[in-house]
Amino acid sequence: MIRIITSLVAVLTVTSIQSQTTLKDTPKLVIGITIDQLRGDYLELFNQSFSEKGFKRLLSEGLVYSNVSFDFPNINAASSLATIYTGTNPFYHGIIGKTKFSSDKNTESPIFEDNSFLGNYTKEKLSPAALRVSTFVDELKAASSGYSQAYSFAPNSFQALITGGHQANGVYWLEDFTGKWATSTYYKDFHWTVDFQNRNNLYSNQLESIRWQILLSADRYNRFPYSSEFRYLDYAWKQNTPSAYSQLKETPLANENITQTAIQLMLKTDMGKHSYPDFLAINYYAGNYTPAKAGDYSIEQQDIYARLDKDIATLLDEVEKNIGLSNTLIFITSTGYYNSDYSDDTVKQSGVFYTNRCEALLNMYLMAIYGKEQWVEKYYDQQIYLNRKLIESKNINLVEIQDKAAEFVVQFTGVQDATTSIKLLSGEANANMAAYRDMLSKELSGDIILEIQPGYQIIDEKSSVQTNKVQREDAVISPVIFFGYGIKPEKIKRTIKATEIAPTISKVLRIRSPNAAKDQPLEEFM
Repeated sequence: MIRIITSLVAVLTVTSIQSQTTLKDTPKLVIGITIDQLRGDYLELFNQSFSEKGFKRLLSEGLVYSNVSFDFPNINAASSLATIYTGTNPFYHGIIGKTKFSSDKNTESPIFEDNSFLGNYTKEKLSPAALRVSTFVDELKAASSGYSQAYSFAPNSFQALITGGHQANGVYWLEDFTGKWATSTYYKDFHWTVDFQNRNNLYSNQLESIRWQILLSADRYNRFPYSSEFRYLDYAWKQNTPSAYSQLKETPLANENITQTAIQLMLKTDMGKHSYPDFLAINYYAGNYTPAKAGDYSIEQQDIYARLDKDIATLLDEVEKNIGLSNTLIFITSTGYYNSDYSDDTVKQSGVFYTNRCEALLNMYLMAIYGKEQWVEKYYDQQIYLNRKLIESKNINLVEIQDKAAEFVVQFTGVQDATTSIKLLSGEANANMAAYRDMLSKELSGDIILEIQPGYQIIDEKSSVQTNKVQREDAVISPVIFFGYGIKPEKIKRTIKATEIAPTISKVLRIRSPNAAKDQPLEEFM
């Protein structure tokens, strides 16, 4: 009997030791840095404007994957970010863009709109409910019984909500009209450090004293592949200009504000100093400053990267000094697309696709078949929404009317291909359109999904805001970097899938992968 008890004690002791070893064998803090429209070729092109402590350090000391790919077309900041954090595609996570079209109301609204919750420092009413599956942040909170701290900072609400997920302590974004940090009452924690920034930060309180000028000397900005032009920056904003803060979100001034506020919260909440892992999400912007219409390789673009390099260096220094890089896993991702700002006037266009004319002609065609009614509700984001209520009330077969609409629309000049939502869902779409299934949302997507010919200009003549978008494929080389926490420096010259990132973070944290993630962790972490 004594031998049995002794054996049990020994087993329990070993189990306890193993458990402690496993607990210690996880990072104390994970920091997820997502840089909207980050380009790998720009990291090379603007290299001489970087310090040794920012991008250069990440690239030389980190595990660097050369590129990340997304398995669906029409990538945007919202759909790509949700894919990174959930490990699955829009078909499952439900985020097809930052806005949605409600066919029953015939209105466009934020995809995260939720009237059940009020805004804090904002009139927007939002929650993460539209995100239909779990993120690895949700799984971390569940694994720690809620003890792990999780916070998210971003220029825009949809970015903060996605990277904070359903269970974060707090998520914060820069409000469009006041520049203050805003959140939703869905999240219970409005940390005092963020409130302090709202009351004392120059960004939101003294807008007219803020100027955007180049950070470095002029000779550090000479990376112009096709031009030798140089000009000094000097941007300023007026306090009462309605678009001032929405413009500021596309400048490095917003990135700097995000860095400062996130660091203050990280230090004051003792993130990375608990017995359980904590998580901090930081979202940056690295695209063009569109109000300037300066074009790719511009001084604005170069300065955004130079200042972002400074922000990353500041963050790494603070983590190293207060938490330790060996205790912290940092991963850096891009959103996998880039909105090029080449002047479309300099490129010969293939033609024009008028969205309102498409709506009208399609409706006339359906009227000739089914009667004089309004069968077409809206063209929205390369999709056509039919009047489902009318179709149902007339007892018309939905498959039939969708097929007829698609067969008609595909003949339009500028339409490369078209299919129906039912064909995508049933797997009957042709090989070219099959990829659109992964970006489909059964609740939000339209009846007809279009592929517009690259080079065609897309114009809505009825829109009060005239937009002349030119259809183009904007995929770019987008690196993924893992840094800290004993990561050995290595450059992996292969393209990884965006859906592999969440399972990899989960593996490192010893938690379950998000509930819709199907891929295994990256092989370097197995």
